[in-house]
Amino acid sequence: MSDCPTIPWLRDALAAAYGPQTAWWPAESPFEVCVGAILVQNTTWRQVARAIANLKAAGALDPSAMLALPTEAMEDLVRPSGTFRQKARRLAVFCCHIAMRWDGDFAAMLAQDGATLRAELLGIWGIGEETADAIALFAAHRPAFIVDAYTTRIVRRLGLVAEGSTRHEVRRLFTGALPHDAAPMREMHALLVTHATAHCLATPRCIGCPLADRCDYRKEHAA
Repeated sequence: MSDCPTIPWLRDALAAAYGPQTAWWPAESPFEVCVGAILVQNTTWRQVARAIANLKAAGALDPSAMLALPTEAMEDLVRPSGTFRQKARRLAVFCCHIAMRWDGDFAAMLAQDGATLRAELLGIWGIGEETADAIALFAAHRPAFIVDAYTTRIVRRLGLVAEGSTRHEVRRLFTGALPHDAAPMREMHALLVTHATAHCLATPRCIGCPLADRCDYRKEHAA
């Protein structure tokens, strides 16, 4: 299974440091996962949580309810997530797609096989690869590996990929080494995000890092 034996070591080292991450994405429904995945683009989860709380309080965390909202009201609800006009439009386009392509049957959309769902999501305005993979993995429970800035930073610092590596090279590194199943991919992503926010920040906190002994960046900058 493993094309890169370092990936199982990485998973085990992070799991030992941070514990199980099996229920990591904070959402009460698959649609809420999708909303969070769209809103979290270029912002922090703290800001997204405020926007989602607004949507819940307004009874608007539902595709049909979102489409019924006036544009200005939708923008105001998602304002805490930043670039609120663009994100409100992305949510509206996403909900329109569900209504027009699936006659509002969101569950049927998510029930597609992973490759078909991912391709469809990438065809929706405002949905990029990272967002599509997050929806496939956490909302539809389909095997998909999310390549975000955190993951790319960690594997580059470890020396597992070159500094100029592409998103596809990073994805292949993990998909070739992990079981083709949603559960281990979800936990791997959660462990990487947890580590990136605890130690492997833009300015890293190498003291106490569970990966320090095998990190190229640490070796180069030690002493």
